[in-house]
Amino acid sequence: MTRILSASTALFILLAASAQANEQQFKAKLVGQAILPANTIAAAPADASEFLKTSGKFTTPDRKRTEALGTVPGKDGARITDVKLPFAGQPIQGFSGIKTMPDGTFWTLSDNGFGSKQNSSDAMLFLHQLKFDWDSGKVEVVKNLFLSDPNKKAPFPIVMEGADKRYLTGADFDIESIQPVADGFWIGEEFGPYLLKFDTNGQLTDVFATTLDGKPVMSPDNPLLQLPGNPTQKMPAFNLKRSGGFEGLAMSKDGSKLYGLLEGPIYKEDGQVENVDGKTAIRVIEFDVASKSWTGRSWLYPFADKGIAIGDFNMLDETTALVIERDNGAGTKDKACADPKQPKPDCFEAPAELKRVYKIEFSDANVGKSVRKIGYIDLMRIEDPDHKRRQGGGEGFYDMPFVTIENVDRVDATHIVIGNDNNLPFSAGRAVNKADDNEFSLLEVGDFLNAK
Repeated sequence: MTRILSASTALFILLAASAQANEQQFKAKLVGQAILPANTIAAAPADASEFLKTSGKFTTPDRKRTEALGTVPGKDGARITDVKLPFAGQPIQGFSGIKTMPDGTFWTLSDNGFGSKQNSSDAMLFLHQLKFDWDSGKVEVVKNLFLSDPNKKAPFPIVMEGADKRYLTGADFDIESIQPVADGFWIGEEFGPYLLKFDTNGQLTDVFATTLDGKPVMSPDNPLLQLPGNPTQKMPAFNLKRSGGFEGLAMSKDGSKLYGLLEGPIYKEDGQVENVDGKTAIRVIEFDVASKSWTGRSWLYPFADKGIAIGDFNMLDETTALVIERDNGAGTKDKACADPKQPKPDCFEAPAELKRVYKIEFSDANVGKSVRKIGYIDLMRIEDPDHKRRQGGGEGFYDMPFVTIENVDRVDATHIVIGNDNNLPFSAGRAVNKADDNEFSLLEVGDFLNAK
């Protein structure tokens, strides 16, 4: 049956089409790659509790403790990887946020540990100062900085509450994004979600609960939530899904503002998620450093059609930024399972499709509204005419078919660094049966960075 569109409907379609058309794709060229092997382990600090000298003791399917090293296989769905738990030491993995430093090094961080609050009580939280040798392909770990709470700033009991050295673990916080500053580090966290401040020694100095429009933003892992004592009572009010907190944390160029970017959408009182023109949208929330308070200003970031999460977030200038956006797929389509509903150990159940870096714009002019997506580069098809790739890809191109890609920052006027979160030992996107390494790549993207 033929229908006549109203003027308002026609205008909406025109605007939506225009918005899609403005998402221009730009080329990216691989110019260097450095790889840290998956199973890279650091010793716990000498003054750490004996409990922390090994990690992954609670990663069995039933979460019962196991002390026997290397007896629990890593699994990515139906596929078993080649790395086993527990570890003797603390794995350097799960890189989830990166920042380029003036001396040519990079600060990054390992996230909460083994994927959940319940299985990460022996996973120490630590930051890493890295150096990449793009010619040799090596990653040098210049420094590991283990995080602690000696002054009892956490507003809840931590795992190591009674220990002489109150080191923080993945059952306390889920650290996901980093901004180094002169007196330490700002960290975006997911369990609260919280904004955390650490000094240069890795000691916790401040914890800020998140608010938006004067109301708390809370995940089901917030340690201050309590279940009702009676099944007939109303459940506690959290408005984010698990793992929906601050995956991204950017800082204004003058250092006066922080911008926390949630990984998941906020749920409204009617149970619906926030959206822009029907597309699920997440929030960029502004924090004032001087007053140590949320300003009340925010922006909406709408996902692309197949996008479900962001991976990292860094400012380019006062109004534009880089954001990684991704789907939940892993692996390449040539090794896809014949029937995704019946995954097997030798195929990818849901191959990667959308892995992008967007350039966005947000400013005073669009507070409370959608950011402007200027354009993107496709991380599944990066040009490699000079054969710089050391893993993955195909003839003339490099790809990143990882489930989580969580590191992006500008290196100079024409280059960015990009890296995956390998979720050791659980993610296998390069091969169906091998835990992913930590891959860092240098991409030439001058046109993209200059796009208006």
